[in-house]
Amino acid sequence: MNDRTTAPQFLLVPGAWHGSWCWSKVQTALTERGFVSHTVDLPSLVPSGSEGRLPGMYDDARAVREKIDAIGAPLVVVGHSYGGAPVTQAADGAANVSHLVYISGFALDVGESLMTCFGAEAPDLAAVEGIIPVRDDPEATLYNDVSEEERDAVVARLLPQSALSFAEPVTVTRPAWSTIPSSYVFCDNDQSLPPDYQKPFAERTGTTYHLPSGHTPLLSMPGELADILAGIAHSDVR
Repeated sequence: MNDRTTAPQFLLVPGAWHGSWCWSKVQTALTERGFVSHTVDLPSLVPSGSEGRLPGMYDDARAVREKIDAIGAPLVVVGHSYGGAPVTQAADGAANVSHLVYISGFALDVGESLMTCFGAEAPDLAAVEGIIPVRDDPEATLYNDVSEEERDAVVARLLPQSALSFAEPVTVTRPAWSTIPSSYVFCDNDQSLPPDYQKPFAERTGTTYHLPSGHTPLLSMPGELADILAGIAHSDVR
């Protein structure tokens, strides 16, 4: 059992189209390993049929930072996929964050957004409205290694993401991964963000790990992912 007075806790941040529910299996696995974990729902996850100006990445980052500050305890902050963007924006300067972990995540640099990080032109943010629907064929792109029964249940829970969340760039003076110890978990069989696309983000972090998983190991390999996270937490208190 870990000494909970010194071992860091975890804040688990979901990716696009997912609520905090997606972390439940990892939370169970972390509890079994003696760790406290927290999650957060992002405002950019919006109801079907949403229109107009919707919450964006900055609103998500504000929600993440409020959670970081409210917990207060030493934290390992974990961002899955899109969740890496608000984590990068939010964690800079947070004294209680001891480590960042990106899981097939967007470790963006200052000025980058999900829309521009691979070379696309930046949109006029004032004109960005509406939603980004759940991506095509999520069964294959997001959950290729998840059981069919669980996959169908999860797909039914997905919601649209605001377009603004993909458009707003990181604006802090220093991205959090440049000032806080950070790690990257490669998902080697990812059909949504293949390893070649993960690589430039991983190179910005200090340590890399690999899982033979699809895009969402928090569902397909929660125990193995929890082992990696627990190892990172143990290293932070040595």
